[in-house]
Amino acid sequence: MTAKKKHLPQRTCIACRQVKTKKEMVRIVRNPEQGVIVDETGKARGRGAYLCKDPVCWQRGLAQNLLARALKGAISAEDDRRLKNYAAKLA
Repeated sequence: MTAKKKHLPQRTCIACRQVKTKKEMVRIVRNPEQGVIVDETGKARGRGAYLCKDPVCWQRGLAQNLLARALKGAISAEDDRRLKNYAAKLA
């Protein structure tokens, strides 16, 4: 009898378009209460998008409005600053 492989959910990075496992990605969520936040747990409510843990993907996602388009809403200056600070910690 062969062991059954566990299914690993996969997601696509909005910047580089690479498909990776959900654990290798960072989820960003837009919800009415908190605005745009980094979702460490992957379970926060709201519209979500995924980025690689690569700072280049974060720069591209923010600079080219890919993140705003994926979240279907504008990103405020404060949310943008918080996301850029998070990206700087990834480097």
